[in-house]
Amino acid sequence: MAYSIEASSNGCYEGTTCLINKLGIRDEELLAQTESAYTLARASYLELHPLAGDFDLAHYQSIHRFLFSDLYEWAGELRQVDLSKKGTVFVPAADIERCANAYFLRASRIDFSALSRREAAAELADLYSTLNMIHPFREGNGRVLRIFFRQWVSHLGFDIEFTDIDTDRFMVATIYAAQGIIDDLVDVFDQLLEPAQSLNMDWTF
Repeated sequence: MAYSIEASSNGCYEGTTCLINKLGIRDEELLAQTESAYTLARASYLELHPLAGDFDLAHYQSIHRFLFSDLYEWAGELRQVDLSKKGTVFVPAADIERCANAYFLRASRIDFSALSRREAAAELADLYSTLNMIHPFREGNGRVLRIFFRQWVSHLGFDIEFTDIDTDRFMVATIYAAQGIIDDLVDVFDQLLEPAQSLNMDWTF
């Protein structure tokens, strides 16, 4: 489902809702297919070769730039339009940088080693939902969010694999979380989250 934005043609070819891209593709369906192929290849590369960074806004932007630089001139740049989708209104464009910097500062201060499995799942669900609501890019937010989150969780000493969860269930849980009902998303992360083998955590199942 396409975004609802402040101007339906913003950043699109005249008379269309197809984003202006480096390949000159003017058909939305073809662009979506091409985008999927390009980003899948680059995402696969990042599985083996994560981009170095400090898990901050600059790091987040670098992942988006890596994924989408072959397609969009604005890859890695914060969006300049307000977005909504499926009834969810994301952070206004003017507030993205401030909200994102506050978010990454908060995330960096959480001591996950002191948390139970359920507590860790609750923190991660809240952090995932919050970053989704910031939605800093014009396109490609979900892909960047999952790649960044998996790398960050690995850095914390956990294992998480989004392909292990039903995509429809995950999407619905994310939508509910955006409305303030986060229990389903906590359950999802509780199911996905595993301590790395090197960690000595007594999490009972």
